[in-house]
Amino acid sequence: MMGEWMMNGPLSEPIKCVEDMAGHFQAELLHLLPAWKEKFKADPESLPALEHEVHQAFGRGADFIITGLLAMMMAVPEFEASCEVSRRSYDARLAKGRMRTIQIQLLGGLIVWVRTLYCPPKQGWFRSTQQSEVPGIYVGLAQLGFAKGCSPAFEEKVARRAATTHSLAMTQSELAREGIKIDFKTVRRIAYQNGEKLLTLRKRELLAWRAGKLVATNEMAGKRISVQIDGGRMKIRQALVEGPYEGFKIRNTQSIGHDAVKAIQANAQLSEDGGRAEKRRKKTFQSDWREPKLVTIFVHDANGRMEKSSQAWIDGTLTGPDALCELVAMHLYRLGAQSAKSVTFVSDGAPWIWDRIDQIISHAGIPKSVDIFKVLDVCHAVHHVSLAISTLGYDEETRKGLYRGYRKQLRDGEWSQVVAGLRQRMETATNEVDREIMERELSYLTRHGEAGQLSYPAFKIGGLPIGSGAIESSIRRVINLRLKSNAMFWKAENAESMLQLRCQIISGRWDERLKSMRQSMLRNASTDWTWTPVCMRNEIETESTMPA
Repeated sequence: MMGEWMMNGPLSEPIKCVEDMAGHFQAELLHLLPAWKEKFKADPESLPALEHEVHQAFGRGADFIITGLLAMMMAVPEFEASCEVSRRSYDARLAKGRMRTIQIQLLGGLIVWVRTLYCPPKQGWFRSTQQSEVPGIYVGLAQLGFAKGCSPAFEEKVARRAATTHSLAMTQSELAREGIKIDFKTVRRIAYQNGEKLLTLRKRELLAWRAGKLVATNEMAGKRISVQIDGGRMKIRQALVEGPYEGFKIRNTQSIGHDAVKAIQANAQLSEDGGRAEKRRKKTFQSDWREPKLVTIFVHDANGRMEKSSQAWIDGTLTGPDALCELVAMHLYRLGAQSAKSVTFVSDGAPWIWDRIDQIISHAGIPKSVDIFKVLDVCHAVHHVSLAISTLGYDEETRKGLYRGYRKQLRDGEWSQVVAGLRQRMETATNEVDREIMERELSYLTRHGEAGQLSYPAFKIGGLPIGSGAIESSIRRVINLRLKSNAMFWKAENAESMLQLRCQIISGRWDERLKSMRQSMLRNASTDWTWTPVCMRNEIETESTMPA
């Protein structure tokens, strides 16, 4: 037997069968029904509260049934055999193990205890360093997808709620409304550990791809693929530092008297904690804006729009452009870009993106037979025309007329005429600074035009997207609605976990990724998700001279 489940504490009688648990729930239900009837008769307006109460009771009943089913499963010989197979196929050699009793929280909030087999890594003189970093597991619980101290559905519920509400405190509050009592630290641990496990799955897929062992799904084979990349903004919390002096504190107030303390506080704005007056500094932490980088990959139709029947893939990271672009290459490979009809890269003018596209194509193994298109987002291109016009010193009405004319020319693919027309007007720039700005914007348009990234009529005829609305939408939904705020500061590792949770939820890939993650954790329960990306650049970036 792989384990025993208990309801009333670690020393209580083990649960024997599902039927017993159904009987316990029926007994509780019969006890509650008279109170519900009387409550509703006395106050019909109590229906909303009564609905919550009844649903919470049935949620507890569902946990009763689940516990009975778990007790049944752990007594099945075939289940024990499958656990033994998992133990032997673990990434580290595991000892046969010993029985331990631990506490588990189920989806409805019910807390139960299970006495089950824990297998630590096997000790020995020749144990490798890599093996020593792999933790042991509760084999039976891991076989069923359990996380630390909670069932798989409960872990999923807490993590999703943490990623979709505005804060972890609100997550705790919302769960409490559903009758689930859970402390703040547990909410935080479950949410971030779930993100770390998803990140670990991603790293293992990346390493398998590097080694040529990743199996491609061919989900987008034969399709028109659009790849859009961009960066958002969020604040990262740095180390604690001492802030400015905020007054004095007083020690031993009894020695100077209450009236004297009041007078000192009134005149010197001192606090009452002290004796002698001394200055104190308030500790605070530095916060810097960081750019989380995001990619969305999807199948587009003949009009350049996302196919409604398809599902986008969204991923992101805070670990830099090389890391993101290596992830893009890996995802393109696993989605079947080698057999795609075409791959279109659409982005703004950020040099860190354009400098790495060729390396993405090469690393993804996309052959020359696949059509590759590179498109500068038309809205960003038009914006740079507007910036150039703003330096000319014309009145607002004149600027608007010029803008409308040049915008039409640019959309018609006549970027060289736009550049020539603006260059002729450069002499009217008011000062040297404005002329430098004008020259920078003209260089921007010329560079992208000569690279063929402003051929909008040809792109539209070919059914390609010319705007980066998909990635702009992903930035807003994944980052801005949860991670970005002037009053919100993140530790980098927590931000990476939350970003991964949001990517899977917004893309609709949550269920399939959690299934893959649990299978991966069954082979290795460690959560080391960091890796060193390869260099993906073609040239040295010169961001100061290359506007986005």
